[in-house]
Amino acid sequence: MLRKLLSIFPLLTLAFLSLAAPLEPRAPGLIDDLLTGVLSGIPKLIKDILDATVSGRSDQISSKPLSCTVDACCIWYDISAELTMQFKDADDQCNDNARGAIRLGFHDAGAWDKYSPKGGADGSFLMNFGEEKRPENNGLQNIRTVLRGVQSRFNVGYADLAQYAHNHATVTCPRGPRIRTFVGRKDATQAAPSDLLPDANDPPETLIELFEDKGFTPDGLIALIGAHTTSKQRNFDSSPANVGKPLDTTPGIWDVEFYNNTLQNPPDSRIFVLPSDRKLAAYSQTQREFKRYVGDQDDWNEDYAKAWIRMSLNGVTNLGELSDCTKTLPAARPDGI
Repeated sequence: MLRKLLSIFPLLTLAFLSLAAPLEPRAPGLIDDLLTGVLSGIPKLIKDILDATVSGRSDQISSKPLSCTVDACCIWYDISAELTMQFKDADDQCNDNARGAIRLGFHDAGAWDKYSPKGGADGSFLMNFGEEKRPENNGLQNIRTVLRGVQSRFNVGYADLAQYAHNHATVTCPRGPRIRTFVGRKDATQAAPSDLLPDANDPPETLIELFEDKGFTPDGLIALIGAHTTSKQRNFDSSPANVGKPLDTTPGIWDVEFYNNTLQNPPDSRIFVLPSDRKLAAYSQTQREFKRYVGDQDDWNEDYAKAWIRMSLNGVTNLGELSDCTKTLPAARPDGI
């Protein structure tokens, strides 16, 4: 009820938000409410991506410049090199750290909806607010420790690092998209709200409503859930036979096998299918998207990049202060290893 009541209060104008001090409460609302009127620079780029007139992927890449006095992205070249060592296995597939970073990025940004004056992509999960102790975040403690070590070494914002690590891990995986990557977010001052992340037992109707309140259509939800392609089940089912089972047959590769494997009935015995994934694959409003991505890697990568950019900016209001640091990411490997 409180969430619904909050929705009746008018949003602050973008001009007011640009003057607000960092510690002032944030007005609830979706990122779309900030992307109105005449836009330029990064806000215009973000709007164009969300409107699907510009791709959410970019091949822009460069080496670290000799002088970093005017480049806000300079430190991220060094972080990128560090994360490559942390996220890639000897076989050039992405490893448990990478899949943890992908999940952590979502758990940090996803703990938010349009009624929330706090939370979102603010780095709170990496900070000392105790979110790592919440049951829904079980299994993320190791990657949290890894990324806190990176933060301590390079002294960057927690909010940016959580999202940068997600994007880096995604492209570290063979066939993963090279998602446009923005930095300049403000770090959290308090813990994110609870009960705003999906549960593996949720029915499709609950998941669709949950993601609509974050700004996503059912199609966007299905694009995002494809990140389970690199996931392994460790905590939902604690039986020895199922702990560590992947959610598709190629967990070290960012591919569309997740959609194919989830649709199979009976499922492949080598994988674990979450109840929520199985229900979405069979649900009338989402089954079409599940089937559409089977065998269509490029289409899914494009849709995922667009959806993730929205997710990675949940609750971020200082859009005009962001910098595009995609150039610091490693090159994509669209043909695999």
